[in-house]
Amino acid sequence: MFSFPAYAQSGAPGGAGGFLNAIMPLLLIIPIFYFLLIRPQQKRMKVHREMISAVQKNDTVVTSGGLIGRVKRVTEQEVDVEIAPNTVVTVVKGTLSEVRPRNAAKPAND
Repeated sequence: MFSFPAYAQSGAPGGAGGFLNAIMPLLLIIPIFYFLLIRPQQKRMKVHREMISAVQKNDTVVTSGGLIGRVKRVTEQEVDVEIAPNTVVTVVKGTLSEVRPRNAAKPAND
C-alpha cells in the first residue's frame, strides 16, 4: 500500500550539525532577552538613581508606600519628609518612587 524508499543518513547520527541546530535557538534567545528585558531595566534604574540623587529641599516626593510629602532635609542616605503639618518622617532615599520638582505646575481642579 504505502511504500517509501529508505535513505541512509550521511555521517554519524547527532553529529556536529545536530548539536548546532539544537543550540542555535538558545544562542538567539540571549540577545533577545538582553534588548527586550535587561537593557530597558538598566535604563530605568539609571533614571531612578539620577532622580533620587537630585532630590532637594522643598521638592514634593512620593514614597513606595504611597506617602506624599515635602522634603525638609536631605542627607546622603535619608530624606526627612513632612507628610502633614508638624509631622516629619525619615525615609530611605531608595524608597522614593517619584520626585516632583517644586516649580511644577499644579493640576487644574475641574
